[in-house]
Amino acid sequence: MKTRLLTLAMLCAAGMMTAATAAPATYTLDPDHTHVQFDTDHFGGLSVWRGLMTKNRGSVTLDKAAGAGSVDVYVDMTSAEIGNAKLEEELKSNQFFDATKYPEAHYQGTLGGFSNGAPTTVTGNLTFHGVTKPVNLKVLSFKCMMHPFYKKEVCGADVAGTFNRADFGVDYGKAYGFNMDVTLRIQVEGLAADAAAPTKKQ
Repeated sequence: MKTRLLTLAMLCAAGMMTAATAAPATYTLDPDHTHVQFDTDHFGGLSVWRGLMTKNRGSVTLDKAAGAGSVDVYVDMTSAEIGNAKLEEELKSNQFFDATKYPEAHYQGTLGGFSNGAPTTVTGNLTFHGVTKPVNLKVLSFKCMMHPFYKKEVCGADVAGTFNRADFGVDYGKAYGFNMDVTLRIQVEGLAADAAAPTKKQ
């Protein structure tokens, strides 16, 4: 009888451990290590302008065992840096972002294509300039590890995608032959949501 009870207790404990391991985790994006880079055409191939959105907030949920997860990110449209102060002001104007009226872009997506616990795709919708359209992303690299300073798990990725800015009502330059496609390269790191403040920043 004691042996049966002990076996049952061990099975229950194993089941609880498995459930805990399989539970989805939430990661809060680290704004110091998460940036959206954008490449956009100038005069139909004359050159490529490259910029960076430096302010953002959001979270990612991840269930490695189930091969599932989601992304919820907001990007500050006033934080564009492109290496030209005059153009940075123009980007915020109603010719482009109209950042006073639409101060944030919002992306919500579903992680997919899991391989060995890591996602390879994000299928979702981008709300930009007051318009919501599907924009899918490719996960080029993905890694989770124990952060040496936070002492909590951190996950990071390199993500890429493209969208047509004219689809969102931002078509300035089209009459001059500008290509409307925008290429995104996104570096992202997220820390387990219950992480304490770090002892050192890196």
